[in-house]
Amino acid sequence: MATANYVLIEKVTVGAAGASSISFNSIPQTGYTDLVIKASTRDNTAYDWGSLYLTFNGSSTGYSGIQLSGTGSAAGSSSSSSWGTTYANAGRSTGANTTANTFANTEIYIPNYTSSNYKSFSVDAVSENNATAAFAALVGSLWSNTAAITSISLFSPSQTLQPYSTFYLYGVAKLGTTPAIVPYATGGDTIMTDGTYWYHTFLSSGTFTPAKTLSVDYLVVAGGGGGGGTIGGGGAGGGLRTGTGFSCASGTGITVTVGAGGATTVSGSNSVFSTITSTGGGYGGSIGSDGATGGSGGGGGSGYNGGPGSIWAQGLGAAGNTPSTSPSQGSSGGNGNGIVAQDYVTGGGGGGAGAVGANASNSSGGNGGAGTANSYSGSSVTYAGGGGGGGNYNNNGITTAGSGGSGGGGVGSSNTTAAGNGTANLGGGGGGGGRGTAGAGGSGVVIVRYAV
Repeated sequence: MATANYVLIEKVTVGAAGASSISFNSIPQTGYTDLVIKASTRDNTAYDWGSLYLTFNGSSTGYSGIQLSGTGSAAGSSSSSSWGTTYANAGRSTGANTTANTFANTEIYIPNYTSSNYKSFSVDAVSENNATAAFAALVGSLWSNTAAITSISLFSPSQTLQPYSTFYLYGVAKLGTTPAIVPYATGGDTIMTDGTYWYHTFLSSGTFTPAKTLSVDYLVVAGGGGGGGTIGGGGAGGGLRTGTGFSCASGTGITVTVGAGGATTVSGSNSVFSTITSTGGGYGGSIGSDGATGGSGGGGGSGYNGGPGSIWAQGLGAAGNTPSTSPSQGSSGGNGNGIVAQDYVTGGGGGGAGAVGANASNSSGGNGGAGTANSYSGSSVTYAGGGGGGGNYNNNGITTAGSGGSGGGGVGSSNTTAAGNGTANLGGGGGGGGRGTAGAGGSGVVIVRYAV
């Protein structure tokens, strides 16, 4: 594929209600020789594995093929004589019996899709059930039809594709052909276009090197802070900075650093794009201690009245946007709950990029502050939410933990349950500890986009 070029034509994500099928319509008929579909799917079949099928141009005739499969303990084969000729076998999806939030992965390669010959294509699919079971399949198929492929539908027969199943359609073209386009820079873990912008997404550190002088937009999200320890405050979301019209010289490599999330009571690391630095989220304070300053500020730890010799005043939430940037890169954390006769002990919420963390109360740890939504990835994503403050069993019952802020903030620990970690590559703060373990912050992300 050294002489070929992948261009994203369309992305489809199944919504919260699920879907019986998805379709790619109005597929371009010039500029590309081949098509590639990459899918991550789950359905509601009552078994471990569901089936994924496809049709071209709405046709229900002319499909044939053979499948080779394996489960790690057994191998098998099947053909269109068992699955029929009204649609083509396009791999597998995970079913309802598999571990929650696991998805099957499938790649479908369709060469010469506009030719006047019959259309052959291949499928490579794999699925697993939390390492307790696995299924892999290779499929070779033929559509005995001379029409150019203008639309593709994918579905799981008699089942519903589950929310957040995703499908990407790519065109493959030789470099230099029209209207195929190529990126004007290198660097990033993923490079894709929607026809308006090129998007370079750095999930890990690297170098962005333009092939010509570019004016770019950037999103720089730092790593989230870790939650505070025993009865601690939530870790803060990483600092978030955006900008437009940033000039990048042709041939000059720009260092990109993606900050790691902080461990318990450790602040997140900075993310950097050229001269732009977003500061890591501050960690949450543990019992009797303040949160740490950062891109957003960590929540304060709880106070505690354990009798003579074990009395701590509550920790205070720390300031966000430290050091100061304009616009602000983040918000302050919430305060822990103070000493009261009834011995209520809860941690404050970590600050988020878009909102302050909430103060703790007698009954609950503070909620993490909300993150900020941004569309520089090609779709709207919320980043850098604060972690929730921890709750704890006390003389008057169980206090609840604070919830994580939108944008990857982790939920706080309640009593002995572990807190949630901040979401990786969203820069979310970790949840504060109760009597259970505090959560770690999530790593950051850097995204650079420029016009096609």
